Parts: sequence; C-alpha cells; structure tokens
Amino acid sequence: MARKASPPVDVRRSARRRRTVSAYRDGERVVVLIPDQFTSAEEAEWVDRMLGRLSARDKRTGRGGDDALKTRAIKLAKRYFEDFPAAARPSSVKWVNNQNSRWGSCTPDDGTIRLSSRLTDMPGWVIDYVLLHELAHLVVPRHGKDFWALMSRYPKTERARGYLEGIADAGMLASQDLAPQKQKA
Repeated sequence: MARKASPPVDVRRSARRRRTVSAYRDGERVVVLIPDQFTSAEEAEWVDRMLGRLSARDKRTGRGGDDALKTRAIKLAKRYFEDFPAAARPSSVKWVNNQNSRWGSCTPDDGTIRLSSRLTDMPGWVIDYVLLHELAHLVVPRHGKDFWALMSRYPKTERARGYLEGIADAGMLASQDLAPQKQKA
C-alpha cells in the first residue's frame, strides 16, 4: 500500500516561544511553530506529531488543503447545481490568508474561488454554504433574484448566513472600545 506524500513543511523557530508547538495550513504547505531552543531531533519529532494531528483533524472534519477543498466544491456543485454541469465547475479552489473582510471570493472569468482561512475552524455546513455561494457566482455573477433562487437549493443557506453574520457582528463588538469614558470635571 502506497503511503500518501507529506505536504511541504515550513518550520519557524521563535525565541519568544518556550514550550508550546503549533501548526496550521497555509495553502498546501504546513507551518509548524516551535521554540528556538529545540534540537534537530525534537524538531523532527514535533513536525511528525503535528502532521499527524492535522491529518487526524482533517479526517475528523472533512477538511484539508486546497486539493481537498476543490474536491469538496465539485461534490457540492454536482449535488446542488447539477443542471449547470460546466458553469458551476471551478478551475481552482484555494484557502487564502489575505481575506479579512470577506468569507470568500470568486472570479467568474477564470473560474477561481478563494475561501478565507478564517473559515477553517467553522462548522462544515458553513464552509459548504460559502463554497456554494462562490460556485453560484460562476453561474450568476451578481446577487440578484436568480442568484438567491440558486442558493435556496442549499437547505442551510439562511442558517449559515445567520451564523456568519453573528461571527462578523461579534468581531465588530470586540474591536470597538467599550470602556467607559472618563467624565471631564
């Protein structure tokens, strides 16, 4: 049985990090953050351990890198937009780290879809909604009546929209200065 190739790994050492190790996906690459004082053997041990944890999480949640995201998008397109076989097929689907004010974006001209990496820890049905939203833009570019009719095929559309609005609103509240103002005497 052939073993799946490991993704490229970028190990980043930090003098400020003392004991903790963390890892995250950046597209197809995995970034592992370790303390600067780790030996080469400790680094290798922790890279293997963190790759295993990411793999287990991916299996548990149905998530993964860009290839898994594109496969997921194609399955969703077949299920919900089967009457648009060519139009609702993306040329690429990628996780990106540079979308802080949107959950996803789409370029209908070349069929590319990008999803904010902020979505990775959200429920699968929310990620599916954002994927379907961007796939729908491959068929109907604007948010008109035809677009929302297409989106109504996904039964969790309203629930996912509410979830994302709640997250966005919570972020707005957290960023505002809510401390009481001192009164001038």
